[in-house]
Amino acid sequence: MKKILVVDDEKNIRSVIREYAEFSGFCVEEAEDGMDAVKMCEETNYSLIIMDVMMPKMDGFSAVKAIRTKNKDVPFLMLSARGEEYDKLFGFEIGIDDYVVKPFSPKELIARVNAIINRTNKDKNKEKIEKEKIIIDTLQIDRLGRTVTIDGKKIEMTPKEYDLLVYLIINKNIALSRENILSKVWGYDFFGEDRTVDTHIKMLRNNLGKYRDKIVTVRGMGYKFEDED
Repeated sequence: MKKILVVDDEKNIRSVIREYAEFSGFCVEEAEDGMDAVKMCEETNYSLIIMDVMMPKMDGFSAVKAIRTKNKDVPFLMLSARGEEYDKLFGFEIGIDDYVVKPFSPKELIARVNAIINRTNKDKNKEKIEKEKIIIDTLQIDRLGRTVTIDGKKIEMTPKEYDLLVYLIINKNIALSRENILSKVWGYDFFGEDRTVDTHIKMLRNNLGKYRDKIVTVRGMGYKFEDED
């Protein structure tokens, strides 16, 4: 049975999520603030963490960053009463997988949870890799180690940024629609929107330094990675 952690300072919200999650076959544990969540993650490995943003003692974003220092693979779904783009962008920058604005539909929330876990399992189980490394000049991708280096220096990026970069490069010089990228990188069952792709492209460009211009915007369609062999 997959175990998830629900972190929210509102007991009634934790109770509603627990009810729907347990009905869907999940084992649920609860924490009422970010500090408790960090401590619990030191002792338990969770399949997914549902994390509220605004909480006492330690906010959700700070808790995510603290947990990420020891567990880089656990997926996060953030909850917040604030739907500003800045909050969503910051969340994706620190590596969350999805962002849900309150009030929310419990059924849709659980659907998102299942979608994230399914994608995470696919990512862990796939990697029957045709080539262990992708090399474009001084940009190198180690697909076994899931690391990216430029001029020999390791580039820090979120798991989804890495997946996006690899997908763009293995389809280099091909114009890819946002819908195509969403389905292939996030999964067919991803409850996202086109802005999700744009946000991650922006972060990816920032990380790629001198290679940022290789990711080209295809007006009215999406993006492509341009590279002359």
